[in-house]
Amino acid sequence: MPDRAARLNNLPVYFFAVIAQRIQAMQAQGIDVISLDIGSPDLPPPLAVIDALSNSAHEATTHGYSGYRGIPAFREAVARYYKKRFEVVLNPEKEVLPLLGSKEGIVNLSLAYLDRGDLALVPDISYPSYSMGARLAGGDVHWLPMSRETGFLLDVLSVPDAIADRAKLMWVNYPNNPTGATAELDFYQTVVDWSNKHDILLASDNPYVDVTYDGYKASSVLEAKNAKNCAIEFMSFSKTFNMGGWRLGAAVGNADVIKTLLQVKSNVDSGHFRPIYDAGIVALDSTPRSWIDERNTVYQRRRDRILETLPYIGLQAQKPKGSLYIWGCVEDGDGDKYVNQTLDQAHVAFAPGSAYGSGGGKYIRISLGISDDRLEIALQRLRDWYPNRKDSN
Repeated sequence: MPDRAARLNNLPVYFFAVIAQRIQAMQAQGIDVISLDIGSPDLPPPLAVIDALSNSAHEATTHGYSGYRGIPAFREAVARYYKKRFEVVLNPEKEVLPLLGSKEGIVNLSLAYLDRGDLALVPDISYPSYSMGARLAGGDVHWLPMSRETGFLLDVLSVPDAIADRAKLMWVNYPNNPTGATAELDFYQTVVDWSNKHDILLASDNPYVDVTYDGYKASSVLEAKNAKNCAIEFMSFSKTFNMGGWRLGAAVGNADVIKTLLQVKSNVDSGHFRPIYDAGIVALDSTPRSWIDERNTVYQRRRDRILETLPYIGLQAQKPKGSLYIWGCVEDGDGDKYVNQTLDQAHVAFAPGSAYGSGGGKYIRISLGISDDRLEIALQRLRDWYPNRKDSN
């Protein structure tokens, strides 16, 4: 067989594929593993969304191609959502592009804008697809430091001008995966002003905007003044509406960026299944805020139970106001070791912080996407395990 493409040599093995194989092997041996590593909602979407999918799928006219830009009604629904939620006005013809999930858009954006040697600015604790997309495109990555001391907020003003002037693309993500950090509008304004100054495409990945706690309301980068001059935002239905696996999202913002992203997409896919779009429209237009608040109350209860347990299992964490995760700092500073021990000895799976970049080595990520009953079993296992743990790597 021919050699594989050299570009793949720069990509590490995707962590979640590796951990899934380990878990499957243990389950094949009859071991009950509780997974707190994957950020997938365990609750169903609104019933009206499921009904919309079914009703549309039963229509004889909904089984053809929907077009590269999706259906106009879906783009219009996204625009209505942004107007209602953020007071941001979007042109559905030029500033909205449906995606097969936001992950697809993240990687395709790098393919659309980065040539070999071009520079992307990526947080050193971040969703792996930001850096992987850049590397697949042949670009270089400059890591932006994130720290607990600054609330895991990026300090773009400390980036040297030589780096800023070379960069073409920068990623931000708040509420943040994996840290749970949140950002206020003044942060976005600073980043937008800085990006405009240095002619950088600012990409905001915002899937957790409606997964928030304690009354906190997250913002969109597009609320910042002059944001459309430099910014694009990715929205996802997976977390807001519990539609993980439906693979539905959208890119919104700068019209030229949307057009360029479409140029890549139109050569890669042919749009989504029409009933998925129809269900997405119902999700955007008909989901009451009370449904989102009630769902978030469930996550908040789980968050608080985990936080109560952390002192007994060698972890510390700040209380997150958003996202689906708790970012636990390991007492001895070795997140990889902790994750291996809990999986092998307590049969509880976490994600190691190192999977999210060099800044995450002493952390683990804990997902809230698990039933209350299974969570209680996991927490009790961990409390039993920690004082009797065996030292291993």
